[in-house]
Amino acid sequence: MSSTLHPHEILEARERRLNQLPDRDVQLERLRRDGSIEVTEREVPGPLGGPDITVLIMAPTNPRTVPSPTIYYIHGGGMVMGTRFTGVDGLADLVDELGVVAVSVEYRLAPENPYPAPVEDCYAGLVWITENAEDLGIDSSRIIVMGASAGGGLAAAIALFARDHNGPAISHLVLGCPMLDDRGITPSSQELDGIGVFDRTSNKTGWGALLGDAAGGPDVSYYAAPARATDLSGLPPTFLDVGQVETFRDEVINFAARLSQSGVLAELHVWPGAFHGFEVVVTSDISKIAGQTRRAYIARALS
Repeated sequence: MSSTLHPHEILEARERRLNQLPDRDVQLERLRRDGSIEVTEREVPGPLGGPDITVLIMAPTNPRTVPSPTIYYIHGGGMVMGTRFTGVDGLADLVDELGVVAVSVEYRLAPENPYPAPVEDCYAGLVWITENAEDLGIDSSRIIVMGASAGGGLAAAIALFARDHNGPAISHLVLGCPMLDDRGITPSSQELDGIGVFDRTSNKTGWGALLGDAAGGPDVSYYAAPARATDLSGLPPTFLDVGQVETFRDEVINFAARLSQSGVLAELHVWPGAFHGFEVVVTSDISKIAGQTRRAYIARALS
């Protein structure tokens, strides 16, 4: 079975996913967890010259600490789909279990909005929560930036940008199966062809939407494709995990190794037999262990 995505299918696939979602009010009510979580949405300033962006904020109704640590979350979707609600059920669990404030950012999608729009939007959201930390009741010294798939790549990108431009302090990065490299040069980037979740063609489609004809060429910024960065020093401690049977496996392993070689504290997990997005697709022992391992890392980071 394959879920290969071709360029001409992006808009249809995006619409199909949106139509599968429950009504917005139903989603908001589910995230409130019977009143234990306060859920709000805000329109906040986007990048200079760009539109405002929407963020979804989930905060404990009865905070354990004030100010509270924060997870700034960037959703996945191959750079071409997804919303601020994508993947946030698990984020609400962390709000409930760890007492964090969670902020999920909605960024502009490719191909209508190619690089640098998604990176700029995600960075603008990070700047906003930092500048408004007091009003939001968050501890600006304990901001974890977390992303999945395309969101993991964007999380790494804004961490690099913040490092290079004396931007907001990020205490930790949590990168779930991150999309890091547009070049398609690793063995795992070629292994899945017409089979599996997010195969080589889907990956090419995502990067092509983001970068156009520049994808795979010599002139791509490492803010677009973080695997291209030659210097990873100065990044925050980083958690990375990836499935053994997925397109991103080798680029994630390579990135983790280079983080370690650069003196960055890196924790890597390669889940045996697992495919891209396995944790949200199937309920299994390995899915539970992967979720528990990530939660344990976040809990240690916050302590």
